[in-house]
Amino acid sequence: MFPRRFSLRLVAAESRTLMDKCRPSRKQVCHRFGGGDWVFAMAAAGLIALWPAKAQAITISPNEALKVGKKVWQNECGGTIAGLTSWNQGEDFASLGIGHFIWYPKGRRGPFEESFPELVKFISTRGAKLPTLLLGVGGQACPWNSRAEFLKAQNSSEMNQLRRFLVDTIDLQAEFLVGRLGAALPKMLAEAAPADRTNVQQQFDRLTKTSQGCYALIDYVNFKGEGVLQTERYQGQGWGLLQVLETMHGNSDSAAADEFSRAAKIVLTRRVQNAPPDRHESRWLTGWLRRVNSYSGG
Repeated sequence: MFPRRFSLRLVAAESRTLMDKCRPSRKQVCHRFGGGDWVFAMAAAGLIALWPAKAQAITISPNEALKVGKKVWQNECGGTIAGLTSWNQGEDFASLGIGHFIWYPKGRRGPFEESFPELVKFISTRGAKLPTLLLGVGGQACPWNSRAEFLKAQNSSEMNQLRRFLVDTIDLQAEFLVGRLGAALPKMLAEAAPADRTNVQQQFDRLTKTSQGCYALIDYVNFKGEGVLQTERYQGQGWGLLQVLETMHGNSDSAAADEFSRAAKIVLTRRVQNAPPDRHESRWLTGWLRRVNSYSGG
């Protein structure tokens, strides 16, 4: 039997204004599964049905999953309710929820993986009531066609319902993030060159054995994706979790998080160097590096 949904006491103010994504440095903790605490398998919580590849069960307690979710909420949204509904300047999609899950408008598709519809499907399978705006969201595009429309709708009933829904499902969003990590490994192994697969598996396993490493994996796969999509490449080089793991070659479990942080900095710096000049991605690099520096406790 899986535990009943756990609750979160909200302290953020409803009246806070819309904000762009922020990337503050935070020290994060996510204990690895095991010990005397009861645990739950995310792959068995309905997530396997959402991803075609066979997921590797990542088992942590609901309390620890919620801790991770709150830290991701802090990273992505500054821990504010207003930050749960964002649309960044220069982007073609809304960024929603604690993980700023992407939702594209009708007829719009970019190089980045759309994740908000999958989140809504998962939450629906857990019995949460969906607002009218999200009914049938699996095949429904974001109703706001531009950032200007999105900002104009900040005080609309639809936006307020969406924001309340996201506040009320922080715990389920956290479960979704853990499940996404479990589903990432088989996809990464399939995409990696055969000669690299053993190393990718070993580096992933190293990180799951440490508290900081567990957090780093969950946060980074949400932050920059699995790294398996060919559309998520600049000059043929990706920046997702796969590319970070491929950059690692150590074997010490205690040093895994520090090495992951260093490798992520290399991968993200390379992304900015390879990016089309008109994207001006250098403006984001300082915040990105500050975020991944927190993986090593720095």
